[in-house]
Amino acid sequence: MSSSTPISVVSLLRAHNSTCGYCAPPGERSETASSYHRSECLAMQLSCHVYQEMIDRGWRRSGTYCYKPDLRRSCCPQYTIKLDALEFKPSKSQRKLLNRWNRFVIHGDGREDDPMGGDSKTRTSKAGLSKGKGKANHNFTLTDDIHTSELSFLKDETPAHTFEVILEPASYTDEKFALYKSYQKEIHHEAKEKESSFKRFLVENPLVPQSIAYPSERPVHLPANYGAYHQLYRLDGKLVAMGVIDILPSCISSVYFMYEKEWERFSLGKLSALREAALAREIHEAGVEDVKYLYMGFYVHSCPKMRYKGDFSPSYLADPEDYEWYPLEMCRPLLDKYHYACFAHPERSLETPAATSDPTPAIPPQILEKVQHIVEIRRRTIVAAPITSSEEWRLHRDRESILVALGAFGERLAQEVLFDLSLDL
Repeated sequence: MSSSTPISVVSLLRAHNSTCGYCAPPGERSETASSYHRSECLAMQLSCHVYQEMIDRGWRRSGTYCYKPDLRRSCCPQYTIKLDALEFKPSKSQRKLLNRWNRFVIHGDGREDDPMGGDSKTRTSKAGLSKGKGKANHNFTLTDDIHTSELSFLKDETPAHTFEVILEPASYTDEKFALYKSYQKEIHHEAKEKESSFKRFLVENPLVPQSIAYPSERPVHLPANYGAYHQLYRLDGKLVAMGVIDILPSCISSVYFMYEKEWERFSLGKLSALREAALAREIHEAGVEDVKYLYMGFYVHSCPKMRYKGDFSPSYLADPEDYEWYPLEMCRPLLDKYHYACFAHPERSLETPAATSDPTPAIPPQILEKVQHIVEIRRRTIVAAPITSSEEWRLHRDRESILVALGAFGERLAQEVLFDLSLDL
């Protein structure tokens, strides 16, 4: 580990199962605890590089809590999905959504017809959205059109509404919490949201900001650092939507999105995916060549409301066993046929959920000697030792939990993380 790389520290937790919201009616959860986790931890801090590798292995965070689903046992297997933002070409319906929003912001007329949504991938000018005669064709370009109606990008046009998008490090404000409460009440019918829950879920995070190495001067609307961000959507000064995203060495990772119900007709959730894909492409085009993807969380094939993620193409799913990426179109036949699909080894796919968890992984002794746990923190200095020297290692049940967690991290990544064993294993 380089001395300039932030130390990554996680506290291991015993994995558990819970009720599921994917296979239950809207606003409800399954009657049984049929959603399983393979491993869990509380991340005290993570380098953005380490978290990038974690999500490539099927992990996901909620605040500082990180979990890796057990796809074989769960009622609704959750596959990590990523969109190639460089190859992404918005569909006719996606272009129509963006053009409709831009037209509303600039002209304020709210017309339902969309002269820009035809087969020719063109829109009209001035500011791409002229209503008068003399319309001129303009080729649709995602990284240009995504900014068409933003106040800071408008030059000669005086819009009917002021629309601003602000990207800022994740932080708490009463305004953000009010939006979250409104979204949970109006969209998810959950009225008793606490400020502490909002902070824990969508503000607190373990990511250590790290400078993005642009080869030349950074465009002012692009982030200076990797890390956890809030992307604020303001219309006429009011916060109408907010995206929670992680900006990582290879991707933009979507965490959550919320909006005011009165703007639901504009499909802001789908527009946010277009904006996040555009952000990944813009960072790449600014010279940060490794940033190529938009990670859209989990793809749940058994849940119809989650299948919209497959409308963004070309998308890829991570194989749940070897973590290689497979085109979604190639995966669909297996997903249609089996409850659990293994793309690398189709013969391992299952028609029903597994009754038991996978066997405890065998980690070679030479690897275990390089995996470190925290012995103590002395005057802000961490004292570490091989995990095999810990008291927990001597207890069979705790050793099993440790080995499962190390398997979830993978042999190489486990050597880059310091493990705290002070919590319940």
